[in-house]
Amino acid sequence: MPKRVLLGLLLACGLAAPALAQEPKTGGVVNAVIQPEPPGLMLALVQNGPTQMVSGNIFEGLLRYSPKLEPQPELAESWSVSEDAKTYTFKLRKGVTWHDGKPFTAADVLFSIEMLKQTHARARNNLAQVDKVEAPDDYTVVFTLKQPFGPFLGIFEVGSMPMVPKHLYDGTDFKTNPYNNAPIGTGPFMFREWQKGSFIRLVKNPNYYEKGKPYLDEIYWQIIPDAAARSVAFETGKVDVLPGGSVENFDVPRLSKLKDTCVTGAGWEFFSPLAWLWLNNRQGPLADKRVRQAIMFAIDRDFAKDVIWNGLGKVATGPSASTIKYYTDDVKKYPYDPAKAKALLKEAGYKGEKIRLLPLAYGETWQRWGEAVKQNLQDVGLNIETIATDVAGGNQKIGDWDYDIAFTYLYQYGDPALGVGRNYVSSAIAKGQVFNNVEGYSNPEIDKLFADGAVATPDSERKEIYDKAQKMLVEDVPVAWMLELQFPTITRCKVKNLITTGIGVNDGFKDAWLDK
Repeated sequence: MPKRVLLGLLLACGLAAPALAQEPKTGGVVNAVIQPEPPGLMLALVQNGPTQMVSGNIFEGLLRYSPKLEPQPELAESWSVSEDAKTYTFKLRKGVTWHDGKPFTAADVLFSIEMLKQTHARARNNLAQVDKVEAPDDYTVVFTLKQPFGPFLGIFEVGSMPMVPKHLYDGTDFKTNPYNNAPIGTGPFMFREWQKGSFIRLVKNPNYYEKGKPYLDEIYWQIIPDAAARSVAFETGKVDVLPGGSVENFDVPRLSKLKDTCVTGAGWEFFSPLAWLWLNNRQGPLADKRVRQAIMFAIDRDFAKDVIWNGLGKVATGPSASTIKYYTDDVKKYPYDPAKAKALLKEAGYKGEKIRLLPLAYGETWQRWGEAVKQNLQDVGLNIETIATDVAGGNQKIGDWDYDIAFTYLYQYGDPALGVGRNYVSSAIAKGQVFNNVEGYSNPEIDKLFADGAVATPDSERKEIYDKAQKMLVEDVPVAWMLELQFPTITRCKVKNLITTGIGVNDGFKDAWLDK
């Protein structure tokens, strides 16, 4: 959200001045919107935004992260780093149990790592610098790296490396395990019920290892497909929390002015969400760089920012969000220029071949954006066919590479070695997975730059490497970068302490309480 707009909203609901600390109260039920309905809740298998938002309160990682992205204890109570920066030793909390009562130990950590290498594209990329992982005892885990890797302590967030119960998954088919539908974690809330199309119910973990937490008794994640109905649900008191992106952007200012309503733009620091269009580089017209460049010139991204997103965003300049390390805007520029797009299509010899466009089924804003992009592309002569699908169907098509152009937004995770390279290096091309290099872009020089940038020292050398990578990618246009997204969270002011970390609502209910 633009700073002046967000400041105005904060002032309107009395958040500008620090409040006196209050003693948390125990009990109560919070109703929060989840939009859209998650395709699943097993974090080791599904990494869609709605899944992370719900399941980040069921599962846990070894660490949490402050709004400044500083590592904090979670399942690991402490950690140390060797002088050569190649050995990381984590001491696990004792007395932690899974929701079924079984103890959480180092064996679960070792198992989770091996499972995630198979099922979680980002975790696999993050673990590429790990030589071995050992457990000298039940409460110690030692990671030995092949070489120093500066961002290593940033990979242990719950969505990036969720801990999975070995006793329930070892020796099973991960994709068909029945616990995927009734997840068992160590987190502050336990899965209790999912009425498809209606709500997901989480209940307090009575055996949670942090004494006195969580404060709330239950969370109902309300599934309300219609955006107007979501706004009405907040106005009438049916829901207490509207996480970022759950209502139409044009409704944010109006809802923010309601009595006893609080707004914050915090809680997205770890993510820095960046929206783009996947462009299938493998075959057909989009295999030609000139066609991909034409798409960039054809799309009016300022219109999208100002009209469709109501100013809640920033036009992207390339593969890195401006909020993460080593960003540069010293790259090729793609202003809205339909004439330039037409010239590039003519030069490429485009002959009207059909191009399939897959919108993102995340609500009306995304639907309107899909329509606007389709019109932009048709205006320069591209033959566009929209393929409608739900979230799960869209995941399936993208993972199977069965698309030409597809909307998405991905998280950046604070460092290009964690959240950027995974979408462009050839080693991240793996069919059946959704958030890796699904466009099929392959460039040995880019592979080398990201490999070198991950381990280079000092920071000035990393910046030089990533500057070069950004310039090269923006020239090649493996995907069409659209907007850096901003997602304000709207709550009833009685909901206290919900946003305390760099991932906000995704792990926030651990600390949240109701001022009843």
